[in-house]
Amino acid sequence: MTITPETSNELSLSIEKIISAPPEHVFNAWLDPITLARFMRPASGMEAPEITLDGTEGGEFEIIMKMPDGTPIPHTGKYLTVDPHRQITFTWESAFSPADSHVTLMLRPEGTGTHITLTHVKFFDTEKRDNHHGGWSQILDTLSEIL
Repeated sequence: MTITPETSNELSLSIEKIISAPPEHVFNAWLDPITLARFMRPASGMEAPEITLDGTEGGEFEIIMKMPDGTPIPHTGKYLTVDPHRQITFTWESAFSPADSHVTLMLRPEGTGTHITLTHVKFFDTEKRDNHHGGWSQILDTLSEIL
C-alpha cells in the first residue's frame, strides 16, 4: 500500500467520553499494565493482552493483543507526554497504523468524573481509521465499565 499525504498525514479521529471516575483514576489506568490489560480490548471476544510498559516520558510499551482465534497483534510505542492527570501522548505502531501514528489522551474533571478526549492521528487509509475508531470506542467503553 502506498502512503500518501491524504492517507497518512491528514486522517485522524477524535472520541470524547465522560467516565464516572476522577481524572487520577483514569490517568493511572492507562499507565498500569494490569489495569490496561483489563480494558485494552478493541473487539469483543479478545483475551486480555500481554502488556509491558514504562509509563514515563520517553518510556516505551508493547501491547500484544490477541484476536479471538489467538492470532497475536503486536503494538508498540513510546510515551511522548506524561502530564499527570491531564494528558498522555504516545506513538502507536502496529500492522494497522504507520510508525509515526500517535494518540493523545486529554483528561479534565467533569463533575465527579472525567471528560476524556482521545485523538489518534495518521492512518494508512480511511478503512484503518474507521476500524480504529470502533476499537478505541470499545476500549473507552470498557474502561468506563471497569472504573
